[in-house]
Amino acid sequence: MVLQYLIIRTQWDNILKFAMPASSLCDAHNNCAEKCFKYIKQDDWVTSGKLGSREAVLVFRTNILNPKTRKTLLETTPEQVKLKNVEATSTQSGVVLEKAMSSAICKTNATIGQAYVSVEKSPNSNDLRNPVKKLHGSFSSCDTSVSSDGDETVQYNEKKPRVQQKNRNAAIVEIEVNLNKESGYNSIPATQFNTGSNTSEEDQEASSEEDKECGINMPAHQLQITYKFIQTETKLLRKIFNVHGLTEVQGESNFNLLWTGVHMKLDTLRNLALYQRVNHFPRSYELTRKDRLYKNIERMQHLRGMKHFDIVPQSFILPLESRDLLFAHNKHRGPWIVKPAASSRGRGIFIVNSPDQIPQDEQVLVSKYIVDPLCIDGHKCDLRVYVLVTSFDPLIIYLYEEGIVRLATVRYDRNADNLWNPCMHLCNYSINKYHSDYIRSSDAQDEDVGHKWTLSALLRHLKLQGCDTHLLMLNIEDLIIKAVLACAQTIISACRMFVPNANNCFELYGFDILIDNTLKPWLLEVNLSPSMGVDSPLDTKVKACLVTDLLTCVGIPAFSPEMRSHYNSKSSQIRSSSCHRQVDTTESGIAIRSTKTKKKTFGLIQLTQEEQRILRSARLQYSRRGGFVRIFPTDDTMQRYGHFLDSANGIPISTPNVQGQTFQTLVTQHNYNQMLHSNLYCLGSRSLKDDNCQENRIRQYERALETDSEIPFLKKQIVEKCEEEGRRLRKQLLKKIGSGSTLTHFQARQTFSLYLESVLRRLTQDPKDSHEKIILKFLNRYGGGVKPPVLFRNTLNVSKARSAMVAKLLGDFLELYKRDTEAYVDSFDHFGMIPTSAYSLFLIHAQESDLEAVLTHHTNVTGIMPFLYNRCGLSVPPTPPIPSGLHGFLRALPAMVSASGFSRDVSKYDGYFKSCDKNLEDVHDISLRSRSTRDFK
Repeated sequence: MVLQYLIIRTQWDNILKFAMPASSLCDAHNNCAEKCFKYIKQDDWVTSGKLGSREAVLVFRTNILNPKTRKTLLETTPEQVKLKNVEATSTQSGVVLEKAMSSAICKTNATIGQAYVSVEKSPNSNDLRNPVKKLHGSFSSCDTSVSSDGDETVQYNEKKPRVQQKNRNAAIVEIEVNLNKESGYNSIPATQFNTGSNTSEEDQEASSEEDKECGINMPAHQLQITYKFIQTETKLLRKIFNVHGLTEVQGESNFNLLWTGVHMKLDTLRNLALYQRVNHFPRSYELTRKDRLYKNIERMQHLRGMKHFDIVPQSFILPLESRDLLFAHNKHRGPWIVKPAASSRGRGIFIVNSPDQIPQDEQVLVSKYIVDPLCIDGHKCDLRVYVLVTSFDPLIIYLYEEGIVRLATVRYDRNADNLWNPCMHLCNYSINKYHSDYIRSSDAQDEDVGHKWTLSALLRHLKLQGCDTHLLMLNIEDLIIKAVLACAQTIISACRMFVPNANNCFELYGFDILIDNTLKPWLLEVNLSPSMGVDSPLDTKVKACLVTDLLTCVGIPAFSPEMRSHYNSKSSQIRSSSCHRQVDTTESGIAIRSTKTKKKTFGLIQLTQEEQRILRSARLQYSRRGGFVRIFPTDDTMQRYGHFLDSANGIPISTPNVQGQTFQTLVTQHNYNQMLHSNLYCLGSRSLKDDNCQENRIRQYERALETDSEIPFLKKQIVEKCEEEGRRLRKQLLKKIGSGSTLTHFQARQTFSLYLESVLRRLTQDPKDSHEKIILKFLNRYGGGVKPPVLFRNTLNVSKARSAMVAKLLGDFLELYKRDTEAYVDSFDHFGMIPTSAYSLFLIHAQESDLEAVLTHHTNVTGIMPFLYNRCGLSVPPTPPIPSGLHGFLRALPAMVSASGFSRDVSKYDGYFKSCDKNLEDVHDISLRSRSTRDFK
C-alpha cells in the first residue's frame, strides 16, 4: 500500500509539473510565486499584461459567486483528488485506481476549460479567450481578448437564444454532478435566492467565511490587494471583493480600491498613488446635483442652441427664479414637479398644479411635469441606465448593455385629483416597494414580469409593437453624451488640480430617463452612487454582472506589496498627469518616433509618450469592457460632437469665451479627444471599425443579459421568534426596570428601531387610518432629514397608495435613525444597566407588544426618553402620559417630540397635515379643489 501510494504521488507530481507553468511574477515577489497559485491559473484572473508588470490588472467574474463552481474548483484540486483515491485503494486494485484518477483528471480539465493544458502548445500564452470561455464563461456578452503586449483581437458575437443558453448551463451542471460523483464530493446547493431555479429554504449559500476561503486562492489575496468602504451599500460589493481575494481595510490610506457613496475629500485625492483607484471624480456634483445639472445644460442651450440640448424639461430654481416660473406657468398651464436639489430615492418630491402651492423659503428645482409618458399596460415607467466614465480628458464614456425599467404600481391617470399619489406618478423602487400591490419577479430569467423589467425586455416589447428602438437607443446615447459634455469642463479642471494620476478615478453614474409617448427620452436626474441593493433575483443578475464588468474594465492594478511600496515612496511616485502632459508637450517639441527595432504601427509615429500611454490604455480598457458599450468615442462622434469641443484642446466648453482670460488658455494646448478618435477610427488604424458601429451597439442592447451560471445571493436569515420566550424575557426585563435598572442609549434605540419596523410592516399589510395619522404627525414634528411632501393630504378613505406613502416616510426615517444608532454601540456592560447578552436575547424573540411594553414601562419609570434624546436639557419636552392598552405607546409618540426643539423648516408644514379635518382647509386647498375636476393639459 505504501509503495502504491508513493507511485501515485510521483505520477501526480509529474502531472502538476507538466500542466502548471511557472508564475510570471516580477522579481520582487518571485519567491512566493510557486506557493501562491496551486490550482487557480493566474492568467485566468489577470489580464492586459503579465502578472508583475505595470499594466497587469485583475479580472472579476460573476460565476465565481456560484457555490457550485466554487466548490468544483476547491474540491477538484490535484491533492484532494489524490487523497480521495488513495483512500479507495483498500477496496480497489491499482489499475482501477489509475483509471479513476485519469477519469477525474479528464473531467476536471473539461470542467475548468482545459486549465491544465499542455504547456508545449503555448508556453507563453496569456490569451484569455479559451480559459475565459470554457472555465468562467465570457467576461459578459462580448467575446473579447487581449494579449500581454496590448494587441487587440476583438470579435463580435451575438448572444445565443435563451433555450440554447439553458441547455449549455444544464450541460455544465451535468459535468459538475458527474465529477462530484466520481470524486466523492457533493457540491453546495444554490441558495433559495438565486437567478435560475427554485430551491428549498434549507439550501443556503456559502457564508462570508467561505467566500474569503475561496478568495485565498486568488491572485488578489496573494498580492494583498485591499479595498475600503465609506458610506455605501456593501452587501453585493463586499461579496464580490471577498470571493476574488480582496481584503477590506479600515481607517487606512494604503488601499487599492476606495468605494464611497459620498464625494471624495480633496486631501485623499491629492495623495493617491499610481495603483490606487477611487469611484468618484472631483466635483461630480456638477452632474449629480439636480440644480447644477440643469444649470449646466441650460448654459449649453444658450451657447450651442436649444435644438441641440433639448434633453431636460423646462425647469426653474426657487426661490431665485420664482418670477420666471410664474410667467412660464401663465403661458403654459399644467402641473409642475418639485424636487429638492440634493435628494435621492424620491425623497421630498411632490407634484403641484400651480406655483403658489410651492414653499418659497427653501431651494428646490421645479420642472415641467411630462403628462404623456410612455406606459406599459397602463403603468408609467422610467429607465435606470448605468454609465461609466473612465476619463474626462480624453472623454471616454461607456453605457452598460443592460438597465432597469421601473414601473409605477398604480395605473396612470391624468386627473388632477391624483396628483398627490406618488405610487402613480413616481417610478422609484424605494417608493413603490411599500405598496401592497407591488409585484417582484421571482426568477431572473423572467425579465418582463412584475413592476421591474430589464432594458432589453422593454426594447423587445416595444419592437414587437412596431416602435423604432434603434432610434430610441441612439437618442438615449445622445442624451447621455450631451449631459456629460455640459458638465465636463469643471470636472476636468478639478482633475487637473487634485488628481495625481490619469487613471486614479472612475465613476459609475445612474441616469434616470423618462420616455414620453413619442419615444423621446428626457433626462430626469443623474445619481452619484446608484443603488447596488439586491432585493430580487433580477437585481442580483444585473448588478452582479454590472459590478464585475465595471471592475474588470476599469482595471485594478495587480501590484505586489513591494511594487506598491516603490510607488508610495516620495522619490518614485508619479505625480500629476497634467504635469506630465505639460512636460511632454512643452519640453519635448519633437514627436517621439518608434525605434528601428520596433515595428512601426500607423497612428503611433507622431505621438508623444503621454499620447501613446492614453491610446494604449484606451485600447486595453476597451478589450476588457465586458458588457459595457463604448458610446464615446465612436466612429462618428467627432462628426456629431466635434463642434461642441474646443478645437485647440478638445475640452467641452460650456461657458462663453471671455476676452483676455478663458479656460483653455490656462491649460496646456492639446487635443486628446481628436488624437484618440484619429488613432481608433481613422483609415488604417488598428481597431476594427465595424466592431462598435451603431448596428452592433443596438443589437447588444436588445438581447437578454446572459450569465454562464446561476448567481445566488444570501438572503437575510429571519430567526423564528418564540412568543412564549419573548413573554418570559419581557417579564424579567420589566422586573429589572422596576427595581432600578435602565436601558443604555444603544439598547433604547435598538428597541425603538425594532418597534418602528413592526409598525412599518403593519402599515403595508394592515393599514389603519388612525395609525397613519399618528406616524405623519410624529414625522412632521420630528423633522430632520425626513420631510413629508407638502401636498400629501389624508383622503377620506384608507387607500393602498396612501399607506405606501406613509410607509415610505417611515422607512426613510428608520434609515437615518439606524445610521445614527451606530454611534451608540455599547462596548461593555455599564453599572446599573441591563446586561447586553440578556437584552440581545430578548430582542431576538420580542414581538411588537413586547417591545411596546418595555418602552412604555421604561419611559414611565425613568421619566426619560433615550430613544429620542441624547441627554436631558431645556429642549427636551416632559415625558407625556402613555395611555394604557394596545398601541398606547404609539398614540403618545407625537407628544414626545417638541416642535420647538427641532428645526423649523419642517414645522411650517403642520397645516397641511391637519387638512384631514374639513374645517381646517385653507385657501390653497380650496383653489386646488376647484381645479380638481379638470384634466391637465
